[in-house]
Amino acid sequence: MSDLALVVIAAALVNNLVLVQSLGVDALFGASGRVETAVGTAFATGLVLTIAAVVTYIVELYVLVPFELPYLRLIAFMAVVVLAVQCMDTVARRTSPLTAQLLGGQIPLVTANSAVLGVALLNSTASRSLAASLCYGVGAALGFGLALVLFAGLRERLAHADVPVPFRGTAIAFVTAGILSLAFLGFAGFARL
Repeated sequence: MSDLALVVIAAALVNNLVLVQSLGVDALFGASGRVETAVGTAFATGLVLTIAAVVTYIVELYVLVPFELPYLRLIAFMAVVVLAVQCMDTVARRTSPLTAQLLGGQIPLVTANSAVLGVALLNSTASRSLAASLCYGVGAALGFGLALVLFAGLRERLAHADVPVPFRGTAIAFVTAGILSLAFLGFAGFARL
């Protein structure tokens, strides 16, 4: 049990997909203009990250390995991600209109997010169990959401700050992302996956 908790904490803080491994940076800059948008994107991506981590494990274990098709891993995982996004969107529309409204504009971002595919490939190369894959997916989702919401909050505060002219706009966003990444690198000695 403590090993699985360590996997969640390590995935969220030590090996943060966005700030340490540079996966999902497109969402960091694309959906972090406002905190509300960042929360919606983090929620949608977190659901897909968790679902894709489990389903890609099952696909690899029961389809790719028995039929000796490891070279199709990337294509199979991408298909699983697209199906997971579409299933999540369909279920959200039928069960909860509020969730569907929250996810509305985030679906294309989630489908093209490299963090979702990255979690599936990282689970595959680390040869994790089903429980560990699920915990890694949950931890990656938590870390992704944390990074996105923190960065969105910082960008909202920077909009009202007195920033020198050469650093306004994208330049200060990159500087801020770099400093936030350095802060997450402070967790490097905490746990290893």
